[in-house]
Amino acid sequence: MLYAIFAVLGAALLVLDQWVKHWITVNLPLGESMPFLPGLVELRTVHNYGAAWSSFSGQRWLLLAVTACIVLAVLYALVRRIVRHPLGLAACFLILSGGIGNIIDRARLGYVVDMFQFQFWESYPVFNVADMCIVCGCILGAVWYLWFYEKYDKKDAGNGTSDAPTE
Repeated sequence: MLYAIFAVLGAALLVLDQWVKHWITVNLPLGESMPFLPGLVELRTVHNYGAAWSSFSGQRWLLLAVTACIVLAVLYALVRRIVRHPLGLAACFLILSGGIGNIIDRARLGYVVDMFQFQFWESYPVFNVADMCIVCGCILGAVWYLWFYEKYDKKDAGNGTSDAPTE
């Protein structure tokens, strides 16, 4: 049941990401900006041909391939039920939503549409809903792995050695 709930939420975030990208493209010319949360965040239309901070700029196919591999690895972990704890599931579906959202842009347009710019941190890259999903998913995934994986999701080895002395 949790898988279905998180899948629906993930799909909703993917739809939101694509809708926001479409809205910003139609309503705000490239390079223009407008206030969103005054003093905190403004909307700015940017075409990102690379990854964060425009790293790997112009490497469309490499970025598509790497993102697709990550998405497939996360899907594998979900299908094989390697991740079962709710926090781990939330992390996986957030990463899937964001990864697929950016894959759609790169495959369809050749770049990713970004729109959120921190006003108080000028050097921080412009980002989008998919990027927020990926970052939140990675943070949740790290918390899940560090505090919950051993207790809830790790499979017992079964053939290990015991600490008891042998006679």
